[in-house]
Amino acid sequence: MARIGTSGWSYDHWKDVLYPPRLPAGARLETYVREFDTVELNASFYRWPPPARFASWRERLPPNFEMAVKAPRGLTHARRLLHPEAWIERIEAGLHELGVRRGPLLIQLHPSHQRDDARLDWFLRHLPAWVRPVVEFRHDSWATEDVFRLLEHRGAGYCVMSGARLPCILRATAPIVYVRLHGPDQEHLYGGSYSDDDLSWWAARIREWEGSGHSVYTYFNNDGEGHAVRNARTLRAMLGS
Repeated sequence: MARIGTSGWSYDHWKDVLYPPRLPAGARLETYVREFDTVELNASFYRWPPPARFASWRERLPPNFEMAVKAPRGLTHARRLLHPEAWIERIEAGLHELGVRRGPLLIQLHPSHQRDDARLDWFLRHLPAWVRPVVEFRHDSWATEDVFRLLEHRGAGYCVMSGARLPCILRATAPIVYVRLHGPDQEHLYGGSYSDDDLSWWAARIREWEGSGHSVYTYFNNDGEGHAVRNARTLRAMLGS
């Protein structure tokens, strides 16, 4: 199973790409879900929503739709996973309300957060068993076999990345494979549009992961000028979705 979507859905510059002119911002989600079967919630990184907001999304999302959720920066960037108990309680309360619409939990670590196996292991061990965590490492020190084994032991996914100065390591450490495509620009994250050759290459990788029994979640984060929407459409077409 492969799901293709974008990182976020409420962008003014997606008018005439995904959203018709004069569409109210409050109607964007309903428009988005007519075309895609998954989305990555990024607003939760900046401000974690209350449980009632997650419940509202559950009611608004159609059957077979999954919302992946990005962990709050208060946990990943301010505290860097240290003493996460209060944050884990808030995350659990919110994700519980998503119910069957709940996708993976993305845990994006700070770029300067260096390897700390014990801290990562403690955090993953204390997440509820029904949460499907995925970790996006931005510091090179984490790219070791011991860390990959730690993720496998805790049932956590490794976030495969594409983007400027980010290592593109094709690893599957859990039943799900989580891919974030931050844009093909070699100098700036989130910039540019992937070529058809690029997307064909990713389609082949997704088919390989599917063939080995993994569920694959892929999100485009190059939102400028609507590139994420166009790239997601092309990749879905290549995969026959």
